[in-house]
Order: sequence, then C-alpha cells, then structure tokens
Amino acid sequence: MAENMVKEPPGGRWLFVLLGTIIMLCLGSVYSWSVFVNPLTNHFTGMGQTVSASEVLLPFSIFLAVFAIAMVFSGKYIEKIGPRKMTMAGGVICGLGWLLASMAGSVQMLYPTYGVIGGLGVGIAYGCPVAVSARWFPDKRGLAVGLTVLGFGFSAFFTANIATYLIGAFDVMSTFRFFGIAFIIIIALCSLPLTFPPAGYKPAGWTPPAPKPGAHVTCDFLREQMIKTPAFLGLWLCYFIGCIAGLMAIGISKPVGTEIVQIETGLASFLVGFFAIFNGGGRPIFGTLTDKLTPRNAAIVSFVLIILASLMMMTMAGPGTDYIYIVAFALLWMCLGGWLAIAPTATATFFGTGDYPRNYGVVFLAYGAGAIVGPQLAGFIKTASGSYMGVFPYVVGLAVVGIIIAFVMLKPPKPPT
Repeated sequence: MAENMVKEPPGGRWLFVLLGTIIMLCLGSVYSWSVFVNPLTNHFTGMGQTVSASEVLLPFSIFLAVFAIAMVFSGKYIEKIGPRKMTMAGGVICGLGWLLASMAGSVQMLYPTYGVIGGLGVGIAYGCPVAVSARWFPDKRGLAVGLTVLGFGFSAFFTANIATYLIGAFDVMSTFRFFGIAFIIIIALCSLPLTFPPAGYKPAGWTPPAPKPGAHVTCDFLREQMIKTPAFLGLWLCYFIGCIAGLMAIGISKPVGTEIVQIETGLASFLVGFFAIFNGGGRPIFGTLTDKLTPRNAAIVSFVLIILASLMMMTMAGPGTDYIYIVAFALLWMCLGGWLAIAPTATATFFGTGDYPRNYGVVFLAYGAGAIVGPQLAGFIKTASGSYMGVFPYVVGLAVVGIIIAFVMLKPPKPPT
C-alpha cells in the first residue's frame, strides 16, 4: 500500500527513538540538580553572600514549573514549525539557560537564567521526540514512547556523575558552561533527522487491530474537544496523583535512608543514582503495559505497586531493614517513571495523534502540578509529624483514590461531535 512505501531513515524508524533518547538525556539533566546544591552554596558563600537551602533549591522548582507550562503553549507549534526546528530551538534555549547560569553573580540570578530560560527550552523541545515516536510507531506506541522518555529518567544517572567530575576538576560555574555548550551541540545534531510520517502511515505488514474496551480509538480529538471528556479529567488526575507520590519519594529518598534506615551518607547518595535506573526503566516497562493491558489497567498496576511500596515502608522496623527501603523506593521511582510513559501513551490512545502535541501539553500540566505539590507536601508532613515516615500513609490514600479514578474514568471517550 502507498502508506507503507514511506522512506524511512537509514537506521529505520528506530533511529527516531534512539535520537529521541539522546535528546532526552540532555533535557533531563535537571534531575541532577542535587549535585549542584552544595557547590553553589559554597561558591556564593565564598563571595560573601548568605544562601539558604530553599534559595538554592528554588531554581530547580522554577525550572520544572516553567517546563510544564511551556509544554502547553509549545505543542501547537510542533505542527506548524515541525519537530526538527522546534527541537533545535528548544535545545539552543536550554543550553543558553545553562550558559547564562554560569555567569550568575548571585543565587537569585539562577532563577531567570537556569530556571526560566532553561525550563523554557526543555518545555519547547520535550514534546517533539515523544510526538515523533508516537507517530512512527502506531503498532508499538507504548514501547517507543517509553524508550524515548527513558532518557529523561536515566539522565541523572549520567549527568550527575559527569557534573560531579567536572565540578571537582574545574568548578561549578565552569560545569554550567560545559553543559550548556554540549547540550546545544548534541541536541542540534540529533534534531536534524526528526520528521513526522505522512498522514495514514502504517508500518509494513501491520494492520490496525479492531478496537476493544480501553484500547485504541479511531478518531482524533482537538485539544478543545479533549478537555471536555471524562477520560481527560481521569487521566489528568491519575497522572497528578502518580507524580505527587513519585516526586515525594524522589525528594525524600536520601533523608529517609540516612535518618530512618540509618545508612551512611555515601551509600544513600549512591542509592539515589541506583533508583534513577528504575525511574528510567519504568518508562518502557509501563509503556508496554499500557499497550498490552490498556491505560486503565496499567494505571491501576502502578497505583497497586505504590501502595505496596508505601506499606513496606510503614511496617519497616528501623536499622537492619535496608533491603525494605531499597525495594520500596526502587518501586516508587519506577512508578514515577512509568507515569511518564502511561500518560503520553494514553493521550495518543484515547485522543489520537492528530492534535497530539497540544493535547499532551495540557495533560503534562499534571506533572508540573505534581512537581510542585509533591515535595512541598512531603516537607509539610515532615514538619507536622516530625518524621518522613508520616508521608507514606498519605501516599497510600492518594493511590487508593487513583485506583478508583482510573477504574471509573479511564475509558475510551465517545467520538467528538
């Protein structure tokens, strides 16, 4: 058939997934921010400034918030401008944010440079590789999207170690500069082959399966139509809950290890990098589960695992229970990574790919909201209860609500009228 005669790149359509993963490794470097906290504090303190913990963490929060908001507005331009130019523009802006951060004379100057400009660049570029993978792989959409966003989750494992080396060999501001230059070059080169397949594209030898409950729809929703459906509200709320639980876990992983499990600081830092592997690996795993089990069932599996991990932590006795902590937090990190595959795959599955960049931009706001609420909620519970252990009953309650919402609302929407 004509749609099967589409010219694919020399490496086949999997090249788009590989390039997308590399781009995401660069964009996801925000997750390595904890490596910069102490060096930045020491740098500005050495300049005679007083820097609080909240001040040096705020660029990270601003980055995530701007990232999520930019996703909403950049989606429509992916269609108009094309994924190649959009990815390149986002990469340049992201790198510029890192470069300008290297010249910051105070921690406050990191807010507009790293936080706003860097976050804006990632928000512009992030949706492009995801949209490209989703369209080239209608037969393996969850797997392809999961492998693409895997790079974002794995990024901290690589960039944190590279940053640690560069900070030790040079200094923290030089590291910002090196990262900025590298991101501009790498993202620009990887964006060159990115393109969408023509409308109606089907991989050779593949026939779309007949629709089944919870599975693919045969129509496309515009963003204005999507936001009026119960399926959108259910997906947004489930994504929000999954991100709250996961980002709370990420924020307290090290203090729980040192203060409650009482492992030594070096091991706790190593385990944070170890957990990042599960964060990345959860994306292709849950992307595939979303394809095989439907979005609703994949979401329920995620929430059940979150409950299991939280109950494990709630029954942990104290010192000598290191293995419980390791298993529980590996599951929590994996489920957060899983939602970064469930949500984009479910968006394409329920609402089609015709207006996908704009549609997923709105859905992705749930991540931004979770990124702000999750860590703040964990801090509030710690202050109120005196222990991070007080977080886990709330996570269980949120996950139970998530299961109910998923069961009731995560269903294929009726075709738009």
